[in-house]
Amino acid sequence: MTIMDPIADMLTRIRNGLMAGHAVVAMPASRIKASLAQILKDEGYIDKFEVVDEEGKFSALRVHLKYVGERRERRPVIAGLERVSRPGRRVYAGRNEIPRVLSGLGVTILSTPKGVMTGARARKLGVGGEVICKVW
Repeated sequence: MTIMDPIADMLTRIRNGLMAGHAVVAMPASRIKASLAQILKDEGYIDKFEVVDEEGKFSALRVHLKYVGERRERRPVIAGLERVSRPGRRVYAGRNEIPRVLSGLGVTILSTPKGVMTGARARKLGVGGEVICKVW
């Protein structure tokens, strides 16, 4: 089965895993997905991630989700994930137009000429790019 938008598929798998209360979510791996997972880990939205290579198969990306609270009152750290730029409608932002999420409480993830990074880092480096998603 061909996935038309692998990044949206990744975000949907994470969203569904959080709603179901799963500890780990697996998906096909790619470099951009690994860099998105690295940003989510650095920002504290997930525990960890790993790229697993299986013999004779494609590599898989395993994302370990993060929750807050005790057993009954357990809530996911990620309150929302939103795909902004998609294959049918690409969204670009200049260095002065990078959107803020919830007045700085969330994170915008961009794909820039200097790599995939958060909106705050892109503002600091003075670069713009394609707005991939928003996380809060």
